[in-house]
Amino acid sequence: MKLSPNTAPAESDNLLIRFHNQVGAAVDIASAEGRVRWSCHGCSDVHSYSSLYFAREDANGHATTCRAAYHRIP
Repeated sequence: MKLSPNTAPAESDNLLIRFHNQVGAAVDIASAEGRVRWSCHGCSDVHSYSSLYFAREDANGHATTCRAAYHRIP
């Protein structure tokens, strides 16, 4: 499977964990300003937490069920 820039985006300096959803889109967990947030590059869902434990559990659950793959149509 060829990955698009949205399914395999560049890794930021604050990236902690990267999951992939059912179609290969990245679900990234990153830290910023004392918070931990995950964002899905498939459906653009974003959630913020104060603990990596809860962010990881929720992001993994999201990656397990999400089938969205953002692709631009020219």
